[in-house]
Order: sequence, then C-alpha cells, then structure tokens
Amino acid sequence: MRVFRVADFFEHKREIYKLELLTASPESERDITVREVNRPGLCLAGHTRNFLDDRIQILGETEITFLETMADAAQRAAIDRLFKFRLNCIIITKSLRLPPYLLQRAEERHVPVLRTPLSTTPFLHSLTELLTDFFAPRDSIHASLVDVYGVGLLIMGRSGIGKSEIALDLVERGQRLVADDVVELVRKEDVVIGHGRDLLQHNMEIRGIGVVDVREIFGIRAIRIQKRIEVVVRLEEWRADQHYDRTGLDRMTTDVLGVPIPTVVIPIFPGKNVTVLAEVVALDHMLRTYGYNAAANLQERILSNNKAKAHLEEYLAHDKE
Repeated sequence: MRVFRVADFFEHKREIYKLELLTASPESERDITVREVNRPGLCLAGHTRNFLDDRIQILGETEITFLETMADAAQRAAIDRLFKFRLNCIIITKSLRLPPYLLQRAEERHVPVLRTPLSTTPFLHSLTELLTDFFAPRDSIHASLVDVYGVGLLIMGRSGIGKSEIALDLVERGQRLVADDVVELVRKEDVVIGHGRDLLQHNMEIRGIGVVDVREIFGIRAIRIQKRIEVVVRLEEWRADQHYDRTGLDRMTTDVLGVPIPTVVIPIFPGKNVTVLAEVVALDHMLRTYGYNAAANLQERILSNNKAKAHLEEYLAHDKE
C-alpha cells in the first residue's frame, strides 16, 4: 500500500500551499494512507461514531469559531475528544488562530499541526485532487507510447519486435513521442495516463544504433510529457494458422489498470508498413469517437442492399404483366 509521510507532504507542498508548521516537528506517528480529507466538526460537538480518523483533519473557520464560543472546560473536553483518536495531522485554513490547548495536545500526541492562508473550500478541492493523484493506481509496462493525431497509441509486443523503430518512424512523420521502452501508467477515474520515466525522459534505444535523444534530434514539437492511452496496438509475428480480425465489428480490449482499452492486433512481416497502419488505427479511433464506424456502416449497407434485392425479387416473382 502506498503511503504519504506527513513530513514529506510538508516538505514537498509547503511552497504550493504556503504551509506553516505550528508544532515542533512535521514527523507523525501515522502516515497519510487515503485520498479523502475530513472536517471534524461533529467530533468536536460530541458525535464520534464513525469518525474518520485515518484522514487529514481540516479545521476551517466553522470549526475554530465553534471552539471559540465554548467555555474553557467544554473547549478542552471537545479537543480531548478529538485527540482520543490517532491522527496523522491537522491543517488550519485561512491563517486562523487556534486555541493554545489544541496545540498543546497535538504536541503531546505527536500530531503535526500545519496552517495555510488559503480559504477552506479551494484548499479542500486542491488537496483532494493532489491526494487523488498520489494514491491513484499505478503500474509500469514494457511498451512505447506515441501521440498519433491526438490519439494515445500504446504499442505493445515482445522484446525486439520493433516497437521502438515504429515509434521513431511515427515521430519522423510528425507524431509525438511520449515514452519508449518503459511506460509508467496511472489511473485517474476511468482514464489511464501514460508517461515516461524521469531518468529516461525522451531517449530511445534503437538496436544497431544505440541511444538517441528524440527531443534534440526532432525538436520540442516531437515530444509530450504524458498522454491518455486510448488504443492498444499489439504487434505479433504473422502466423498462417492464426485468425486475424478482418472486419473490425467486434473490437477486442486489453485490461490496463482495470480499464478496458480498445485493442488492435497487427500481424507483421517483412515489407509491411506498420507505421501507416498505426496512423490509420488512430484516425479510425477518432471516427469511432465521433460516432462513425466504417465496419458497422458497411454491414448496414450490405443488409440494406440484401433486403432491397429480396423485395425486388419477390415483386418480380409475382409480376404477371
């Protein structure tokens, strides 16, 4: 399970959120493990059933004002109620002044308290988006990812089959390389995004040539940092005994991080122009996205033509003139 240490969160995001550390240390005994956040107003008011203690606790103007309206004894009881739970951290919004007793209890329980000048609602949206991205399902795959006419093609196949060469040929024809050899995947909702490893960036290993830098050779327009994966192009050696789809009516899919991605299997053999086929796959996907399916259209025309022909034959069979 992926975890986000509170100290790392503070270190990496302190500039973005203008975070101020109010406790002695950003180290916490409990890590951030979920993408959701929580506002503990009900807990402070006395309702602790189903309290979500594994989330970052956000104290906005509503919670702080509520504490300020309470008598000292009641305020202490409310704060003690909150710290009965093992919290990972507390974040105060709008640079609000917090009760000294809350800071005292946080120090005793080793719960970091951070403060941001940002308003509560915009901060909640931004923080949730950040945590959603951090905890999104991830994986890596041996493949090449190219942006072809705005369509993300994930080119897969066994090692040495020619994925990198096809990707390089696509770039030479004006398409954009996202990643080669290893593609890092991240799922956001029902969309899978692919990008390259930071260390490799847009370098490619071409057998017989070595490592080439696509950005330096073809320019900045030949690359992009990340791209949504929309079609899987699976390369296979041609086999005479293998059945290959010749109509495209029933498009197969590949499961990528739980998302079914439309898949095209291209059998390859010497002399076959796979690069052009990859471009056609991208263009055909765009047409399908806009509601046009060439295979379905052809089938409909054939069925319509057969029906019209059958009707004409029936008419002629009963025509006595």
